[in-house]
Amino acid sequence: MTNPVSAGGPFSKIWDFFSSVKLTIVLLLSLAATSIVGTLIPQNQDPTAYFQAFGAYLFRLFNILDLFDMYHSWWFQLLLLLLTINIIVCSIDRMSSNRRLLFAKNPSFKLPRFRNIKRKETFDTNRSPEQLKDVYQKYVHRHFRYNQIEATENGFAIFGEKGRWTRFGVYTVHFSVVLLLIGGLIGSIFGFDGFVNIPEGESAQRVQLRNSTETVSLGFEIRCEDFDVSFYDTGAPKEFRSSLTILEQGRPVLKKDIIVNDPLSYKGIRIYQSSYGTIPSNEWILSFTSRQSGKVYTLKTSVGQPVVIPEKLGSFVIKDLARSFKFKGHDVGDAMIGILTPVDGDPVEVALPLRFPSFDKMRKGDVLIAAVENVSRFYTGLQVNRDPGVWVVYCGFILMIIGCYITFFMSHQQICVELGRSGKKTEVMVAGTANKNKSGMQTKIKGFADKLSKIEDI
Repeated sequence: MTNPVSAGGPFSKIWDFFSSVKLTIVLLLSLAATSIVGTLIPQNQDPTAYFQAFGAYLFRLFNILDLFDMYHSWWFQLLLLLLTINIIVCSIDRMSSNRRLLFAKNPSFKLPRFRNIKRKETFDTNRSPEQLKDVYQKYVHRHFRYNQIEATENGFAIFGEKGRWTRFGVYTVHFSVVLLLIGGLIGSIFGFDGFVNIPEGESAQRVQLRNSTETVSLGFEIRCEDFDVSFYDTGAPKEFRSSLTILEQGRPVLKKDIIVNDPLSYKGIRIYQSSYGTIPSNEWILSFTSRQSGKVYTLKTSVGQPVVIPEKLGSFVIKDLARSFKFKGHDVGDAMIGILTPVDGDPVEVALPLRFPSFDKMRKGDVLIAAVENVSRFYTGLQVNRDPGVWVVYCGFILMIIGCYITFFMSHQQICVELGRSGKKTEVMVAGTANKNKSGMQTKIKGFADKLSKIEDI
């Protein structure tokens, strides 16, 4: 594997720029600084809050710099892209410089290198090098995947190697970081984060993006079938649950009850239970008091729907709801405007201010009418987001764990067992090297030599 840009080539300056460690440091410091800014300035808040907090000038400046949504800004995405390219180029550059070590089919062993190792093990045996060669070679092969035998001036040297692939651990970590950055870029560019409020019994197929007036289509409908909330004795909400149905072309395809931290996922879009509230409806509860019997009747009705009053007191229908209703020149607030039709008599327009339940007493009719309450209904507040890069990020995390394990807990090991005739005996030297955990390798060499010294007794 060679450097893709030869020295002096047309792209060598660009290659040198992206392979610079200084660029890595600058980019990492820039990302760290922007992360601090993103912590100090709350992201995706109401523009009014920013205007009040920073004033007109800083608000315009920060808005131009996209500091209110910096993780989706073009310059933050550019920093991530530059760091991704920088890591890839640095990895290729470093791999190119070590290509002989990493990609050699037949690794070369230099006997003087092992002879010069200070901490090596030696012992003597009565057997000749020729008698021990095959026995020792089989034992070395059992523990080291690759091995070879070379003749020396007075005997043999048996070399073994394993774990050369562990040197790729650092590149695995580099690649995992690249996946994390690419996943972040994919989510930042192609993902979205929005919200929607859906009343019970209604549906929505568009959500509003955070910190924006824009909406995005989901490609399907979310219908809130039911909403339920339970409370603690203190009145604080204990749990709120939404029964949701996903509809495709009007047909239900998925149903699920969601609570906080238990979202619904469909087509890469996750739907979280976020909030809830109530909204007024067209239904009202009215009270009708008969002057003759004194009985009070509570009935439910809605705008435009007539209701029959007991005791043959006629019927009543809500015609309209008036804001800031005027009575004799005075604003009495919101009021319900209805038509009372007696059994024997002409229809009468009745005003029922919501703030004054006994207002209708002034009419002095056979029946007194008052608006008790509006039958409100719940809506569910949903957080809806899509992050198409999340699986790339997950793969990056898994690969980083694997790469870190290889880098810190596994090593490239080489061993040399030299057999040399010395008088009537054979002197055996066992030495080894490792690119990591050298003390552990020394312990292994000591145990290896001890096993070899006892082979002749087995």
